[in-house]
Amino acid sequence: MYLIVIAWIYVVLMMSVAEASNSNGSVLGALITFVLYGAVPVSLVVYLMGAPARSKAIKKRDAEARAAYLAGTPHDAHLETASSIEPDTGGHAAGSAQTVAMNPSIAPVGKKP
Repeated sequence: MYLIVIAWIYVVLMMSVAEASNSNGSVLGALITFVLYGAVPVSLVVYLMGAPARSKAIKKRDAEARAAYLAGTPHDAHLETASSIEPDTGGHAAGSAQTVAMNPSIAPVGKKP
């Protein structure tokens, strides 16, 4: 597959060089030729040809996650740390009224300091 892509890019590059070196041609025309005949179609073809491999990789990852779940171990167990597993055991909500009361420079809502 990549041999065809490389060959097409070479053909389009030669078309662009011919456009730029022609007496009626321009570098801007050569650039537009390369982008519209080469870069855009080749990127589209490579993306579409890679779709089966991407879907196969997604199915494999989902199957591994399902197997790990059924085995009782989390799929991303190596990514978890002790602090992310333990719940917050503080005695108050974050940003509660206690924090505001301890800091006199913060005025309550609707009141001027």
